[in-house]
Amino acid sequence: MTITRHLPRALAVAVPAAALLAVTACGSADDTAAASTTAVSPAAMSQQQPANGEAGTVSANRLSVDAAGRAAQAALAQCRADGLGFVTVSVVDRAGNVQAMLRGDNAAQHTVEASRAKGYTAAAFGANTSDLAGRAKGDGATVADLPGTLFLPGGVSVKVGNASIAGIGVGGAPDGNADQACAAAGLAAIEGSLK
Repeated sequence: MTITRHLPRALAVAVPAAALLAVTACGSADDTAAASTTAVSPAAMSQQQPANGEAGTVSANRLSVDAAGRAAQAALAQCRADGLGFVTVSVVDRAGNVQAMLRGDNAAQHTVEASRAKGYTAAAFGANTSDLAGRAKGDGATVADLPGTLFLPGGVSVKVGNASIAGIGVGGAPDGNADQACAAAGLAAIEGSLK
């Protein structure tokens, strides 16, 4: 008899095959032989499906480093063309992790976090921050109280189909709508490559 018969199903799947073999190696020859026929490789474990038939893992789209870099460069180029080269541009994934960031000449320190927060807000909510700003107003608690978000114009959502996969945030222009125009230029630079 193998150790896997005594473990709950979830734990048996989570234990690496090497650990199962090491535990069962202490048993009899029959136990070890049975373990070698029931042990599952780590790669096979990641592909096993739960009893209900649903996959145990999911894949998520994410911008490539090249696409994130192109978006950041295009957004900063637009700001420079508009005389606003003192901004910071952040391209973040859906979880708000920075994939690319460009800090323009003389961009103030606060623009770094503002651009990241705008990008994250757009990515998380799947909408441009200029469209979301109204949700942040009201009596009592609002979505503006969510940590790491910033409901000011300057963030655009990057989508594949209807799914938001990233955000481009720009911070530092005297007017949030100028930030928004630069972020939109970043999105325009990569839209054709999104699948």
